Amino acid sequence: MAGHRIGLLVSLFLLEVLLLDAAKILTVSTLSGSHYIMMNRLSQILQDHGHNVTSLLNEMVFTPEFKEEKTSYRVINWRLPEDQQKEIDKRIQLTVEELIAYDRFKHHTIVKLYETFADLCSHLLSRKDIMDSLRNENFDLVLLNSLDLCSLLLAEKLGKQFVVFHPMQSTSMDFRLPRDLSYVPIYSSSLTDQMDFWARVKNFLMFFDFSMKQREILSKYDGTIQEHFAEGSQPLLSDLLLKAELWFVNSDFAFEFAHSLLPNTVYVGGLMDKPIRPIPQDLEDFIIKFRDSGFVLVALGSIATMYQTKELIKEMNSAFAHLPQGVVWACKDTHWPKDVSVAPNVKLMDWLPQTDLLAHPRIRLFVTHGGMNSITEAIQHGVPMVGIPFYGDQAENMVRIEAKKIGVSVQLETLKAETFAHTLKEVIEDKRYKSVAMAARAIRRSHPLTPSQRLVGWIDHILQTGGGAHLKPHGVQQPWHVQNLLDVLLFLLGLTLGTWWLLKKMLGLLLRSLGVTRKEKKA
Repeated sequence: MAGHRIGLLVSLFLLEVLLLDAAKILTVSTLSGSHYIMMNRLSQILQDHGHNVTSLLNEMVFTPEFKEEKTSYRVINWRLPEDQQKEIDKRIQLTVEELIAYDRFKHHTIVKLYETFADLCSHLLSRKDIMDSLRNENFDLVLLNSLDLCSLLLAEKLGKQFVVFHPMQSTSMDFRLPRDLSYVPIYSSSLTDQMDFWARVKNFLMFFDFSMKQREILSKYDGTIQEHFAEGSQPLLSDLLLKAELWFVNSDFAFEFAHSLLPNTVYVGGLMDKPIRPIPQDLEDFIIKFRDSGFVLVALGSIATMYQTKELIKEMNSAFAHLPQGVVWACKDTHWPKDVSVAPNVKLMDWLPQTDLLAHPRIRLFVTHGGMNSITEAIQHGVPMVGIPFYGDQAENMVRIEAKKIGVSVQLETLKAETFAHTLKEVIEDKRYKSVAMAARAIRRSHPLTPSQRLVGWIDHILQTGGGAHLKPHGVQQPWHVQNLLDVLLFLLGLTLGTWWLLKKMLGLLLRSLGVTRKEKKA
């Protein structure tokens, strides 16, 4: 009995210590789809490591599987009035359809999407009940998504320190990382880190194009800022990006090109990693039928899957029919064309355990849309890839996969059954792809700390030290021309030219005076 009492007292003491050290953290997401899922994962990791997490979520369209997740942290759901919510949902859906149907990354469509997000933001900031409730909570820290620009304004309104999670590769947003343009490709340039002269010219010009595009996106929130912040205290979104205590980037150097990082930038790619579980028996029975040939996993992401055309499904299905492997394909019955017969080696599933299948010993290939989380999971298990990018960062992600020889990319617009089947067979049969994928797996797994440990450890560091000012170089506050010493170069150039001009003038005067003297002597 005495031992039981001592154990109980020790447990209570430890619980009290944990509660004393626990911070109140607010996570924010007004975006949808995979952004919901990722912010859910971040919130759960912090909650599991002893913090008190509250998540502010907007109930929008495209939230696959999210509501089925069990969470131990507190969730505050909010939405617009019914008529306004339907209008916002419709605008977002039409914009996403336009992105996928017409171009993988069309800038004016992205701008249009952010105009909608800015309208949504105005409504959130005007919700006095929500804002007062959040202020009363007195949070220690806010964790937000970098693509969710409204959450920057929310953190500023609350007057709280914040850290930023960037769900894409680090070069896809300008938050003043060192820009070594000779070997760091600008986002959407489709370049690698090995550039010849003309590639460097392209990269240099695209730097200015990228900067102007980002400014245009940020400008869509100008009206929201003017409406909700008093004159004289209206922030610039570009300044708020630099105000973050830390930047967590959803990437890893097993995938990314090596480049310089600042002390307040931490790579945490792989946060979606979970313990591997046995797959359902019916799925195992299907895989076993193909013996040593193994199987191919096909998962094109929740949003992209919704907009697969009949022609695309038909071409892919026909290509899979030519493979000796089984094919496990995430595709809902409601999206499957009624006049297309499923290939005999294909198993369609509304939902599948992607991580568990990627870890299966008989997997031979992963056909993916090129989303960051899917790529990271494939690298974690050493699986070669064939990518079919649809929109956003997916094409740029596949540029890196191709450059590192982990897989190949297939253009959505030109995908045909015969060539697609040839590509699939090539990546499966050429053992070099598997070898490189396993090498990337070794890099990915050899970190001394897991992504979750890095996330929690750095957040704890910020909480214990009162912020990340000691991690921010002064250079991030400098204008681009100052940071790159263009003002110094211009001054030295002017000084050199001025000195040269002055010497030339003095020499001319000297020569003229000498000429006059000689003439006088001759006379």
